[in-house]
Amino acid sequence: MTTILDPTDERVPVERQVTTRTGSLAGVIGLLDISKPRGNVLLDEVEQLLAKAAPGVSMRRYAKPTYTKPCPDALRHQIRDECDYLVEALAD
Repeated sequence: MTTILDPTDERVPVERQVTTRTGSLAGVIGLLDISKPRGNVLLDEVEQLLAKAAPGVSMRRYAKPTYTKPCPDALRHQIRDECDYLVEALAD
């Protein structure tokens, strides 16, 4: 059993189910740069690693206008409509 802790309140851990893994990866992966410094550098490396690990997967890059505000609804909907998975980068 895996325990996942909610970082907003660890006093009472919430039990969550981990999705069953198929052992393969297919579809479109979105890579979202939240526009903090060097987030794009992290995503460049993640993109290269994913390309090697799952050559049949395609990737799309996205960027928030600023890290100080939530992702705009239009961008969230675009990502939802175009991607099967999302990796969000935060690096300083």
